[in-house]
Amino acid sequence: MQENFVDYVKIHCKSGKGGAGSPHLHRDRLTSKGGPDGGDGGEGGSVILRGNKQRWTLLHLKYRKHVKAKAGANGGQNQRTGANGDHEILDVPLGTVAKDAETGKVLFEITEDGEEKILRKGGRGGLGNVHFKSATFQTPRFAQPGEAGDEGWNILELKVLADVGLVGFPNAGKSTLLSVVSAAKPEIADYPFTTLTPKLGIVEYRDYRSFVMADIPGIIEGASEGKGLGHRFLRHIERNSMLLFMIPADTDDIRKEYDILLSELQKFNDELLDKDQLIAISKSDMLDEELEAEMSAQLKEELPTNVDFMFISSVSGKNIQRLKDRLWEMMNKDA
Repeated sequence: MQENFVDYVKIHCKSGKGGAGSPHLHRDRLTSKGGPDGGDGGEGGSVILRGNKQRWTLLHLKYRKHVKAKAGANGGQNQRTGANGDHEILDVPLGTVAKDAETGKVLFEITEDGEEKILRKGGRGGLGNVHFKSATFQTPRFAQPGEAGDEGWNILELKVLADVGLVGFPNAGKSTLLSVVSAAKPEIADYPFTTLTPKLGIVEYRDYRSFVMADIPGIIEGASEGKGLGHRFLRHIERNSMLLFMIPADTDDIRKEYDILLSELQKFNDELLDKDQLIAISKSDMLDEELEAEMSAQLKEELPTNVDFMFISSVSGKNIQRLKDRLWEMMNKDA
């Protein structure tokens, strides 16, 4: 099956060359030795990224390796300015980060619908010979050439925009939860790394309200160093407003697993720890009341006081509505 979610592309971009200025000297039936009347060259077209909220992936750019904007037209006689070259505008999803492929430097990020930013600026048009006329130099027979366009390789990376990011080891039950609380249909299977790309789901809430939840692929120890599926997926978590940690009830040591997940996020980007967090103990339908009460008391002692937790089961539906209520409350606490 071909994967339609593409979150990384490398493209070669070339902006348009500026048009040359004209060195024309005025001539007509009555004038055999007129002065300069050469117009300026037009601006070269730029390569521009434009935010488009209808797009969720960079798939449309995957096979488009070379992007080239049009050159500006040359200046003409009678001080006519050449036409500007057409821009090459690339629509990209919100959350797209543009980088210089050679240096790795982040150039900018597109976060709003309709927002436009220049990736490669077009060359300036050359000045016509009228600009070089002076009292002592009446007939300049030269003009400026147009400026060359800017070209090079750029990387576009997509960070998924969502209200809630699901964080957990492979098989923590993230895909199952997403399929239960939204209309998303992620692939679900009992082996690690089933989720190879982020899946987004619109979670229907009370009174026709909704929020977006993203199932981020499972991370493992060493993800921040690029081990396993690594950096490619951790960057998606940066764009989520809060994090829902998913840890299965049958895990040997829930606190230890939480600490490992937290450590990977911290190594990747310290700021991730500033996001609101909630822990969902998944697959808790396998616990009886006594065992759940025991585990709950233990977790209250072990976990930081500012991190709340709850027991859920996507299979039985246990506490799913309560979970949605809590997430909504956390997302809107400053509203």
